[in-house]
Amino acid sequence: MAPDKNKLVISEIKLVNDRLGFMGTADANPPVAIDYIPPLGDGKGYTSLELFLLSFSSCLGSAMLTFLRRMQKPVDTFSIRATGNRKENHPTGFSKITFDVSIRSGHTSEDDIRRVIKMSEDTYCPVWSMIKGNVEVDINIHLDLFAGLGVNHSGSNHRIKDVQL
Repeated sequence: MAPDKNKLVISEIKLVNDRLGFMGTADANPPVAIDYIPPLGDGKGYTSLELFLLSFSSCLGSAMLTFLRRMQKPVDTFSIRATGNRKENHPTGFSKITFDVSIRSGHTSEDDIRRVIKMSEDTYCPVWSMIKGNVEVDINIHLDLFAGLGVNHSGSNHRIKDVQL
C-alpha cells in the first residue's frame, strides 16, 4: 500500500553514470533525469535548483488556482515563469526568486489575485513555508481582465506583489 502523501512523501535517486547523473523517482511517477552542469556533470537532466523552481512554481500555482476556483473565478489560461538568482558564495542557492504569473480571466480582479497569493504564502504552499526568511520572493502578475468577454485586449502588466522574505 502506498503511503498517504498528506503525511509521508518518499523519493529516491539512483546514480546512473560515473559522474553526477541520477534518475529520480517518487511513488509510481515517471522517472526524472537529474544531472549537474559540466565539468562535474554532463548537463543531461534537470539540476536540483531547476527542480526546486518547478516545485515552488507548481506549489504556488496549485494553491492560487484552487482558491480562485473556490471563489468561482474561472481562469482561461495560467502560467508561471520562475527566475532564480543564485548566491555568489557557497552554498550557491537562491538569494531571490521572481515569479511572472500570467492569468487570463474575465472574472478575476487584482484584489482576488492579491488574496490568493497571500493565502498561498501564509498557509497553503509548503514549499514557500520552507524558504521563508531565507530567500527574497517577488511576484509579478500579468493579468488579462478581458479574456473570455469577446474584447480584443492584449492585457496589462500589473506588479501586484513584491514580497521580501
